[in-house]
Amino acid sequence: MVDRARRHQMRGEFADAIILYERSLALWPTAEAHTFLGWTYSMMNRYDEAIKCCKNAIDVDPDFGNPYNDIGAYLIELKRWEEAIPWLEKATNAPRYESPQFPHLNLGRVYERLGLFKTAMACYDKAIEIDPFYRVAVWAKFNLVGRMN
Repeated sequence: MVDRARRHQMRGEFADAIILYERSLALWPTAEAHTFLGWTYSMMNRYDEAIKCCKNAIDVDPDFGNPYNDIGAYLIELKRWEEAIPWLEKATNAPRYESPQFPHLNLGRVYERLGLFKTAMACYDKAIEIDPFYRVAVWAKFNLVGRMN
């Protein structure tokens, strides 16, 4: 059911995706389904609901890194920079996370916005160390280098 929901989500059929994610969660609550439901809400700019879903995911599986990063990303979208930091830091330390470079990039974005350029650069470097082909982090680093010169 989660696969069907995700297909609807990717096609922009958010109402259908939400219904299917909620049905799935009623049958078998997983951190992944809560996180995907939150992502769907975020695609609709419903960040408060997205954050709530991610917190539900953390309640189900506190080792799953995605919802921590996603909360941080949603707070960034809301321009609540400082509030994003502890969530992103938790994501960097999560035992189970398939894309650990993401929270490092997002931390870099926050620190760059706050004017902490050296800290931002270290975050971008860490993201690139984890995934040397992560172009978004490479571009962020080189843009920051340009700003610092």
